[in-house]
Amino acid sequence: MTISLEIVIVLMLLALAFAFLNGYQDAANSIATVVSTGALKPKHAVIFAALFNVLALFVFQTSVANTVGRGTIESHVVDQHVLLGALVGAIAWNVITRAFGIPVSSSHALIGGLVGAAIAKAGTDALIASGVLQTLLFVVLSPAIGFFLGSLLMLAVAWIFFRTPQLKVDRWFRRIQLGSAALYSMAHAGNDAQKTMGVMWMILLAAGVTTSSAVAPPQWVTWLAYGAIGFGTLLGGWRVVRAMEQKMTKMKPVGGACAETGGAIALLMATAAGIPVSTTHTITGAVIGVGSSSRISAARWGVANRMVVAWLLTLPCSGLIAAIAWWLSSTFAKSMKELF
Repeated sequence: MTISLEIVIVLMLLALAFAFLNGYQDAANSIATVVSTGALKPKHAVIFAALFNVLALFVFQTSVANTVGRGTIESHVVDQHVLLGALVGAIAWNVITRAFGIPVSSSHALIGGLVGAAIAKAGTDALIASGVLQTLLFVVLSPAIGFFLGSLLMLAVAWIFFRTPQLKVDRWFRRIQLGSAALYSMAHAGNDAQKTMGVMWMILLAAGVTTSSAVAPPQWVTWLAYGAIGFGTLLGGWRVVRAMEQKMTKMKPVGGACAETGGAIALLMATAAGIPVSTTHTITGAVIGVGSSSRISAARWGVANRMVVAWLLTLPCSGLIAAIAWWLSSTFAKSMKELF
């Protein structure tokens, strides 16, 4: 089924709107720790994170875009109604959770949207089991890996600098944290912008603009995806930042550097393997790991529990919204065809 140019443009704009919301909601997590520790002022931190979001396009390949574009749902079920449903489901769930200031996974909202719309059209046979199961597995693994790396780094630093005065350690790590924040911002965009690239690639494939033999999306798709997520970060997600920096755990610069570095390493590993993971899950796990490495009560588990509940709802809720959007779109198109 060939998609008209007008519909391609609408779908591309929706994909970029999703990337923008991703930056507005998820990328703000990359500045939470650097703001909490006082290493950067909020306004400066937002600009800093947005810059490194965009610079990431020069660093990463397209392995995650391949997984999203070709490894989640079967290509033969992809049409404008499935794509519209998936994007509406992802965007709607982002907006709903944003209204409550809950930092959920935009990534899983997108995967949930694709799965929900595809199942609504063609049942479970439309899914590529390995890709979907991999995503479900990393709902659990990504925060666990972030937790492990964050706590491990914090314990290592505490052991190495146990004889160094705290003020001196804070002064050193306030500078080091600039590097860890930059690394995390790049790692975040390297994984998340590629998810939008994957959807845009699906749109172009469905429209016949590019062929399935292409090994990567066009370069202009890469620029638009990274630019959109960077612009979203630039405008900031202040309520989400406050939830992360003030309610989760209070940090010193050394803790912020360890959380960002642990989260970045986890994201870099996932991106290299072509696995779309949640940056929100990962940095939250790292933040809790750093807080709990000193004492369990340092991390405020009530907020974390509330986030976990929201995360568990993301895939089914975004999928349900996407299925409804697919039905409305396909039913409307059928009615218009019969009418005219």
